[in-house]
Parts: sequence; C-alpha cells; structure tokens
Amino acid sequence: MNLDTEITTEAGREAQYVAAEGRLRNILKDSGPALVAYSGGVDSAYLAWMTHQVQGAAMVAVIADSASLPRRHLREALAFAAQHAIPCEVVTTAELANPDYARNDGQRCYFCKDALFVRMEQAVAERSGVGCLMYGVNADDTLDFRPGHRAATQHGVRAPLLEAGLGKAAIRSLAQRAGLAVWDRPASACLSSRVAYGLEVTPEVLARIEAGEEVLYALGFRQFRVRYHAEIVRLEIAREELPRALTMAMADELTRRFKALDFPYVTLDLEGFRSGAMNEVLLPAAGLVRSLAPGTNG
Repeated sequence: MNLDTEITTEAGREAQYVAAEGRLRNILKDSGPALVAYSGGVDSAYLAWMTHQVQGAAMVAVIADSASLPRRHLREALAFAAQHAIPCEVVTTAELANPDYARNDGQRCYFCKDALFVRMEQAVAERSGVGCLMYGVNADDTLDFRPGHRAATQHGVRAPLLEAGLGKAAIRSLAQRAGLAVWDRPASACLSSRVAYGLEVTPEVLARIEAGEEVLYALGFRQFRVRYHAEIVRLEIAREELPRALTMAMADELTRRFKALDFPYVTLDLEGFRSGAMNEVLLPAAGLVRSLAPGTNG
C-alpha cells in the first residue's frame, strides 16, 4: 500500500471539492436572491445552507408538503432549517389530485416537479426581490432516469450543484467539513417513488408505505425502502444491514408487522437497497444504464 499515493489522491480530490464549492459560491452570488426547493435530504439541505451563507436572509428554502412527504422527513427538514436560521416556508402541493400524476406512469416525477415549480413561481410573484428558482439536483443525478429535470428546464429552474460539478460524494464531504449533521443522511425520495409503475398513487397507499418505513426505522434499520406492488410488499434493506434482516426471528417480526398493515405477502429483496430500483423496468426501454452510485430518485 502506497500511503503517499493515497494521500496525494485524497488531497487532490479534496482540492477539487473545494474548487467546486468556490464555483458554487460564485453561482449563488451572481444569481440574486433565490427560492430553493428543499426536502431535507443532504443535497437540498447543503444547497439551502450554502445559499443562506451567500445570500443571507434574502433567500428562502421552500418545502413542498403533500401526502408523498413522510412526516418524519418534514420534521427533520424544519429542524435543520431552524438550527441554521435558514428562512423556510412550507407550501402545500396537490400533485395527487392530478390524474397524470396519480396514474403513475414513467413520467410521474415530471408532474410532481411541475406542480412544485408552479407553486414556487406563485411564491415569487407574491414577494419582491426574489426572482431565481433553484433545486438540488447534483452532477451524479444525470446518470438516472429523472423526468423532473425536464420540468425544471421548462420552468427555468437553476441547478447550482450540477452547474458547479458537485456530485454526491463531494456534497457529503463538503457538508461534513461544514459540520452539517445531514452529511451522512441516507438517500431519500418521495413516498410515491415506492409505488410500482402502473399502480395508482393514492393517499391511502402512501400512508401504508409510510407506516411500513416507520416500522423499519423503529427496528433500527437505517437505509431501506418499502416497495409497493399491490398485494406484495418488497422490502429493500442496505446490503450491510441485510444480515440482521436474514434471521428467522427478524423474518417473523417483519411478517407480523407488515401483515398488520394489510400486506398479504411480505418479501425481502435479496439484492438489497438500491436507489431508483423502480426505474429498473424503464431503463432498458429508455436506453439507459443503471448507476451504481447512490442517488435520491427512489
């Protein structure tokens, strides 16, 4: 093992991260006061924090609240904003009322982001001095199937992390350097991303999924998804945590708890957690290759 080589490589990587953060600061300085789409995940939290560092109280972090946002994630997002004195507003979105969203085809994320950005445009119209919309897509997210990017382009929403060339590893490293507790927060996504394409997204379905994920959280698992396939629930748990799940005692506990949520069949995915797993049925048709890097799209 050549420690000097490893140190040089690590030092070079950190230098690249710092340079990219400098580009991000310049982007935020030049953009003028912004409304930042904020979910509480590491990407949007870091972007909101950095925007506040550069723009101060002129910026606002905007949380879109609907049945697809877990209550725990909302509480955590609000707590982070309060801890760092980031101006934050919660706006209600009604994407589930849109039949194009509820039918849950491969374009569901487009309609979600479209509803969010329309609501943010309305917020801009209601206030003076704020004219730029931003969201937290990063440089790694282009490797996955993300129709929401199209909505962002149509609404002129900027993606400063992407513009600065910051990927997930860089964002986590910079967030840790800044002392942000979210730096190692597991990847998260809206509850609708757990519903198999073609099955209708309803508040009742999302409530069952959220209850199931609270079960896994209460049992001490950290990175997971509850995937909804109508009568079948498919549990994805991070591979490093799978040994705990692969015991008869835990199998019995998971079966008992998920049957209590009216799932007739409880299954454990032996591939483990992977972000964007529901997109696997879409990627071949779209000519895309699934990224092995962690993301946030499901």
